[in-house]
Amino acid sequence: RFKSLIISRFKSPIRRSSMGVTTRLTLLCLLTLLPFAKSILRPLRLPRHPSPSIDRLLSNSEEAIKGIQEVANRNSAVNEAWRDVIGEETPASPERCSQVYANSYVDLSKVKVLGFDYDYTIVQYNKNLLSLIYSMAMTRLTTDPGLSYPSGLASAEASTFDSAFPIRGLAVDRKTGWICQLSYTHKVSVAYEGKRKVDRERFRKEFKSKRSLTPREREKRLKPLNDLFSMAECSLVADTIEYFVANDIPFDPPSVVSDVLECIGRTHTSGDFHKIVASNPALYFEPTPRMKEVLEKMKGAGKTLLLISNSPFWYVDAGMRHILGPGWRSLFDRVVASAGKPGFYVETTRPFREVVLGEVDEDGRASESMSFEKIEAMDPSKVYSGGCLRELVRLTPALQTQEYNPSNAIQEEVASGGVLNANVLYLGDSLFADLVDAKREYGWLTAAILRELKDETTALKTDEYAATRQTIDILLSTLRITQEHMAAERSPADVEILDKLEALVSEARDRLNEILGNRRFGSIFRARHQPSLLSQSLKRYSDLYMSSVVDLADYSPEHRFYPASINSLNPHENKPSVRSKIDRIVMLGTGSGEIDDDESGDEDN
Repeated sequence: RFKSLIISRFKSPIRRSSMGVTTRLTLLCLLTLLPFAKSILRPLRLPRHPSPSIDRLLSNSEEAIKGIQEVANRNSAVNEAWRDVIGEETPASPERCSQVYANSYVDLSKVKVLGFDYDYTIVQYNKNLLSLIYSMAMTRLTTDPGLSYPSGLASAEASTFDSAFPIRGLAVDRKTGWICQLSYTHKVSVAYEGKRKVDRERFRKEFKSKRSLTPREREKRLKPLNDLFSMAECSLVADTIEYFVANDIPFDPPSVVSDVLECIGRTHTSGDFHKIVASNPALYFEPTPRMKEVLEKMKGAGKTLLLISNSPFWYVDAGMRHILGPGWRSLFDRVVASAGKPGFYVETTRPFREVVLGEVDEDGRASESMSFEKIEAMDPSKVYSGGCLRELVRLTPALQTQEYNPSNAIQEEVASGGVLNANVLYLGDSLFADLVDAKREYGWLTAAILRELKDETTALKTDEYAATRQTIDILLSTLRITQEHMAAERSPADVEILDKLEALVSEARDRLNEILGNRRFGSIFRARHQPSLLSQSLKRYSDLYMSSVVDLADYSPEHRFYPASINSLNPHENKPSVRSKIDRIVMLGTGSGEIDDDESGDEDN
């Protein structure tokens, strides 16, 4: 009642304005001291052991976890009270809301050329696009005479795109139809048949207890799902198999996977969804109000801007007009459509064709035709289609070094350092289609656009995440230390304690998945408690990464990005102070309920 009374006084603009600052702050402090019905973390009870020394360790750990949870619950209560009273979250820290992260040193002042992908890079789509692709592929799957999947599949309750199921970086197993998540060691950390988690017995039988496939098996069986477009095919594979399993319909998994991938592929190549999106861009594109500001700032700093997209120009033009306005092409020195990446990087003879723009209709769109004349020079005011990187270098002086020799094969030129200006930064959302070859073959700087990063960094700052991660650290420390008090030959009580503590660690890791936004797979950067294969590839092939190109808006065109200190995967390289702080809490029970982030151990180890 007291809480409701205080909130009602704050909610009244007249009463709130008549209060002094001291009165308002005092009432807010009283409000945060009141008990709140909802706690973000439930009390955790650790098992007990007949040995007094081990039992004392377990008791210390339980008290430490209890303290951490109490702090997290109280901080959550403060945020709840602040929202009730002020109507917004507690004030944010002064750090950048949108941040660019560095895997290696990048000096923007030395970057002379900026290249951009189009889909999910310059433009961002909302959920309507993947829902559209999913539904169009589903229609093909159930109505195409050559496929004729059950009509009940399209009318099933769950036959719409489920954005909560897939994440970037998964893979579909062509043999089993399972959706798999791989760790950086290429081990399968978790797999789903339809929407059902594969049980341990089937899991071990399929992967012969080693949870991994040989490189040859991986290449043959696993279809990577590394960009956001592939989320539609991931969801459609899972939903189709779920329908068959739920209705006891016999099916051949390789055929299902092949059929679904074919329908998704035809949906992309037919151009049908492109026409729908281009006709109503406001329904499918997310607004990016500072995108033009970023491009103008970089161009104003004297940098050459390239747009290289796999999409046809008429489709690119519709989105760019919507996001940047009708004069968008003046921002770029080269506009290349239908590029066919990643083949664009490795082809050596594919020519460019000029896209000839004709009369403009009432909607501002120009008619298009294709010129078949050989391109001997590129005009910044014109649009080109196809081509390859070798030709782009030949026709773009900014991409050349003084030692450029067009008569040599491109691979030889790159190897000798004589063809490509290495001061090129290419930004794209698809790690393997946009960035890998640019980085590996030509030494370009690369930046990955990962829209999931925004939600993840928000989740990482929550009290619930910090408390859960610290709970895992304490449980792992407890597992290590309790074994020092056990005999070499484990008793049944010893085994039971270790099993129960490991189960609590597993539950806490499941909770981390939920906090990070996906209860099945968790973060795109993690495969359970290890870095994901996508995360490892990101470190290897991407110099920078960010949630949006717009994240560059608050950085100078001459900004220097420095990588964070290396977080080693080697346990022996952990700082002794980190290990001893948590271990001391477990051994002596000296925990205060709070562990600083830099004093919290790495659960990987």
